[in-house]
Amino acid sequence: MTWQPGFSRDDVEIIASKTLYRGFFKVSELQIRHARFAGGNISIQRELLHRGDAVCVLLFDPLQKAVVLIEQFRIGAVDKSPSPWLLELVAGMVEPGETAQDVAIREAVEEAGAIIKDLLPITRYSPSVGGCDEYVDLFCARVDATTLGGLHGLEDEGEDIKVHVIPLEEAGALVARGVIDNAGTIIALQWLQLNLDKVLQTWR
Repeated sequence: MTWQPGFSRDDVEIIASKTLYRGFFKVSELQIRHARFAGGNISIQRELLHRGDAVCVLLFDPLQKAVVLIEQFRIGAVDKSPSPWLLELVAGMVEPGETAQDVAIREAVEEAGAIIKDLLPITRYSPSVGGCDEYVDLFCARVDATTLGGLHGLEDEGEDIKVHVIPLEEAGALVARGVIDNAGTIIALQWLQLNLDKVLQTWR
């Protein structure tokens, strides 16, 4: 049996919406009425962070069986992690008129100095659907990592990025030990481990 949701967007009514904050991000307060499983409706109030959609891309060199990850400071990890400098995927926000593939190609150059040769879609997911409208398109990209490394990022965007080329097996061990603890990187690395033979055959 294939699961299907019992309700759709038609079963939600936004009664009122008020902007609480508008800066780099926007936060709204919403009054909502929606259908309930037991029948009838329920009225609730929710705050929603409008973050915009993003793209994350795992750069993979199939000849070296190595991944390219970036290290950078993350404010959200300051009080949550032993170090707020995290190993992550190349990533960026989708700008008006861009496709997810456009973002992957652009950010690979800006953040890692990498030229993408091929792109494989992994999945599309929400990192925090309980209060944020962001969705992430996740890709795996074929690159030549033999010349990659060093420092990258756009100074006018406050980016300070260090590029690391890491054997896939070692990256998987970092996930298993909890050293890599951000969702997109975990999902992409585990996907690559599960689909490695298929990816290598595609890119041989």
